[in-house]
Amino acid sequence: MVEVGTTSNRSKGAGQLMIAFIAIALAAGCASALMYASLMSGEPISLVLFVLAPLPLMVAGLGWGALSACIGGIAAAAAFGFLFGLPHSIAFAVAVALPAWWLAHLALLGRPAAHDTAPGERAAPQLEWYPVGRITLWIGAAAALTTLAALLTLGTDATSIHATMRDKLMRVLRDADVPLSSETGLLIDAVISVSPAIAAAFSTMMLALNLWGAAKVAAMSGRLRRPWPDLKAMTLPPMTLAALFAAIGFCFTGGLVAIVAGIATSALLMAYGLAGFAVLHTLTLSWRSRPFWLGSTYALVTMFAWPVLIMVALGLADAAFGLRQRYWQRQPPPLPVP
Repeated sequence: MVEVGTTSNRSKGAGQLMIAFIAIALAAGCASALMYASLMSGEPISLVLFVLAPLPLMVAGLGWGALSACIGGIAAAAAFGFLFGLPHSIAFAVAVALPAWWLAHLALLGRPAAHDTAPGERAAPQLEWYPVGRITLWIGAAAALTTLAALLTLGTDATSIHATMRDKLMRVLRDADVPLSSETGLLIDAVISVSPAIAAAFSTMMLALNLWGAAKVAAMSGRLRRPWPDLKAMTLPPMTLAALFAAIGFCFTGGLVAIVAGIATSALLMAYGLAGFAVLHTLTLSWRSRPFWLGSTYALVTMFAWPVLIMVALGLADAAFGLRQRYWQRQPPPLPVP
């Protein structure tokens, strides 16, 4: 009787855990869907909710496993398809659900670490987690994919994409009673030319911010299923620089290839910008005024956006000249522990 009762209690406990797991996944999907759909209201706050739409799914993925983010994303995409049609369902799946699930999966990806042990000694189980630098590259890839997918809804070639964007922008300006002139037309063409690259850079930064925020929430709740990484040691793979130069070269080809290359270039440059923040956190370790400089940098980037170009330059300089490696070589060795 004791064994039967114990088995019954275990089955009941497993069932309750499964119900809680599915409820959390569905709640995360519902929250992400509502934040994404808030853009339809046209309110200014809806833009903030829209860019933070992946956050609930990422929290569920990092705290309860990538399967939780997958279930929540599928449920939310299905609800979008039922309420608003297939195009909205696909847009949510590509822009929110797929990146949230995949980045959470990568963040929790680990393998046994190789280490030397003495004969007969049993090694302590340790995991080597997926590198943060490669996760950053995947963030850029997801941002580029969502930006390109959004552009392809406007047309299938560069001419139709530019024409559709120009028509929509001209309509907005006419509704706002803005006087149109030849100079205005030139400015509109310039804005249309750089808007895909700007969108890719913005999407890269927002996805990185969402993943960092989700990890913080999961860590504060005690649910983060991996140790907190040393973000200031984050480095991009060496071949990233070659990929950046190749993407820049394709920007001069023209047509849809040039648009895709511009999106890839912008996403890669923003990845180096994120690496630049890691470089800044390293190089200022010995500064007494470190909190002031870090706080001022983040405030300037938040308010004006363009100072992020300095971080991009810092990340590229570190990739080319090894700034952090030289910094650590100049530091005195640590004192022996008694």
